Parts: sequence; C-alpha cells; structure tokens
Amino acid sequence: MRRISSETLEEVGTIEVEGTPYNIVVAGGSGVVHGAEGEHHDHEHSHDHDDDQIYQGYFDDDQVEERALSDWAGDWQSVFPYLEDGTLEPVMKHKAENGDKTAEEYHEYYEVGYQTDVERIVIEGDSVTFYENGEPLQARYASDGYQILTYEAGNRGVRFIFEKIDGDEDAPQYIQFSDHGIAPAAADHYHLYWGDDRAALLKEVTNWPTYYPSSSSADEIVRDMIAH
Repeated sequence: MRRISSETLEEVGTIEVEGTPYNIVVAGGSGVVHGAEGEHHDHEHSHDHDDDQIYQGYFDDDQVEERALSDWAGDWQSVFPYLEDGTLEPVMKHKAENGDKTAEEYHEYYEVGYQTDVERIVIEGDSVTFYENGEPLQARYASDGYQILTYEAGNRGVRFIFEKIDGDEDAPQYIQFSDHGIAPAAADHYHLYWGDDRAALLKEVTNWPTYYPSSSSADEIVRDMIAH
C-alpha cells in the first residue's frame, strides 16, 4: 500500500474551496497532495454525527478500508450536460444565495470542474466502459490501493485507485474515485479522475467529472445538489 511520506513539501498551486483559498503542496515528487482540492467543494450530506464528520474529511487512518470496484457498479451519467443546457441553474442560484460568488461565477467554476467528453460510464464486475459521443472504450481494472490526501485546512480525503490490467489501448491506465467515503459502501454519486500518470492525477485539483446514476432524472439531480 502506498502511504503518505514526510518529504519536503513543494507548493504547486492554489484553489478556492467554499470561498476560501487554500495552498496545495505536494510531498517532494511523490505525487501525494497535501492541500485542498476540487473534490471537497460544496457538498454536505445528512448522516449521523460520525458519518458527517467523515464526509467533511475528519477521520483517523485506521478508519480507512480498502474498497472494491463494486462500490461504484452501475450505469452512470455525467452532470456536465445539465450544467451546459441550463438545467443546473437553480443549483447555481442556490449556491449564490449561500456563498460568496454570483450564480454566473459558480457556473464558470463548475464548468471547469464538471467538464468532460465522457457522458456515460458503465461499471460491471472489473469492467469499466467509457462512452464518448456514444462510442465505447472498455478495460478491466484491479485495485491499486488508496491514497489519503491531507488538506491545508486540516481535513482530509481518500482517493481509491484502480489500474488497468487489460482492455482497449486508449482506455486510461488509472482511474481514481472520490465519493467522500473512506470504507466499503455503495456510492450514490462520485467524482472520477483518469489518466496514465498515477501521481499526476493526485495533483488534479480543478477538473473532477461528476457522475450520478443514469436512472436519475434531471429534476432528481437538481434536488439532490440543492439538498447538499
């Protein structure tokens, strides 16, 4: 299992999280992020106290458990098209009422965050199929452990990482899930990072394509986002 090292930190950038700017630093060349990042944006879920603390990023190392790809099994749709066609404007207006940006500024922020050409993802067993313009790209993935990320604000998160073991050449070598969970549980939505460089993906802080079940209607997604 790859663990966080205590090497010299190098600053790599800044991101605004819930209106507050945070520095992002990486332990010397290891690709381990020690700063706030896009996956910890404006989400809050109603759980019991312990679950809520975990969701907000406060947990102990020994609470983190390995997770299987089955936690993200299903047929998933990108929310990016809903942002582009105006469906999510009520969400942006709601954020503006409670945040420090205008609805237009929130739209611009999430346009970068949600942006993706992969409109659909189907996960079944160890198989992940990415659909871009209706064309499938499929590969099989095996667990490559997890990475605990520590943020400048003091809270933390976990990326669950899977590596390609077989499949289409153009399918990404690595996929990394973030759904605010730290132990086995079925996801109700998630942010996904993918590419061929494991360490570089851990530094990604501005683009976090977000997926909800394909069975969810646009109205249901809007209601869920406003509730969170």
